[in-house]
Amino acid sequence: MRLLVLGGTMFLGRAVARLAAAAGHEVTCAARGVSGEPVPGVRFVQVDRDDPAGLSALDGERFDAVVDVTRRPSHARHAVAALADRVDHWSYVSTCSVYADNGTPGQRAATAEMLAPAPEGVDNPIGEHAEFYGPCKVSCEQAVLDTIGAQRSFVCRAGLIVGPEDPSDRFPYWVDRLARGGEVLAPGAPDELVQYVDVADLAQWLLYAAETGLTGTFDGMGAPLSRAGFLAGVAAGVGRPDPELTWVAQDFLVERDVRPWSGERALPLWLPLPEYAGFLTRDVTDSLAAGLRTRPLAETAASTLDWMRTHPDDVRRGGLEPADEAKVLGEWSARIA
Repeated sequence: MRLLVLGGTMFLGRAVARLAAAAGHEVTCAARGVSGEPVPGVRFVQVDRDDPAGLSALDGERFDAVVDVTRRPSHARHAVAALADRVDHWSYVSTCSVYADNGTPGQRAATAEMLAPAPEGVDNPIGEHAEFYGPCKVSCEQAVLDTIGAQRSFVCRAGLIVGPEDPSDRFPYWVDRLARGGEVLAPGAPDELVQYVDVADLAQWLLYAAETGLTGTFDGMGAPLSRAGFLAGVAAGVGRPDPELTWVAQDFLVERDVRPWSGERALPLWLPLPEYAGFLTRDVTDSLAAGLRTRPLAETAASTLDWMRTHPDDVRRGGLEPADEAKVLGEWSARIA
């Protein structure tokens, strides 16, 4: 199979290229080449996707399949315009941020309400336009489906992607924190749900879709599990099978400016309830039936820890600092004493 990865120099794109090359496929990665290094042994073509003719270096070539991860509607439109008649199958990696309702648990890709497309003039959802990340991905989906057609398209709405080479501070925070041991601040309640997908599992599913011609729109994430199960799985993978977890109530954390999801003073993968009760609780029955396979969480944690230790300069640090965590835990202990 001749596979074109639009990107392929960081995280998911690299994982797709790596797996496809290992499987014996002929892989081309087309990108600017400024976000990371291409996978060794994979053909790399430098392109400028800001230019409507930026993919001209690929003129005359045919591909059995394309995988695109762009967040920019203009890039998606340029790509499908240039390649639609020279590609048999198109996978677009979207996001669960395209959904309009974050509060209702158990939603499915086939029926969930979506956000409106990005407004005119918004093309790059960063900085002042960061709030338009979901709408920009909606616009990208539409560009693919309008030009490639549903009969040749696989739209994969990824959830939280984790694993080695993770550019975020979310999953790595918990890997590092549980590996350090000691009393661990666990946010919310043990039965609250968490949902994620290992980057290698998602890449394998994208490759499976390209190899088999799988089409349709699906959520790209594993089944939800309890936060207690999540923390236990990470702990097992980093060699701390009996973590000392102290569960701290949401309102108490909010009062002390402990923030959700990611970033400074944050506890990653924790989101306010009930506002986000549906964000990490999606029903992925259809995805699992369509070939998505997920590995044990402990395996993901172990491989992530190994990457973090061997590539410390590549790890993004964030979350709650140890001194801040200890302070909040002390105040919580005094509250409940």
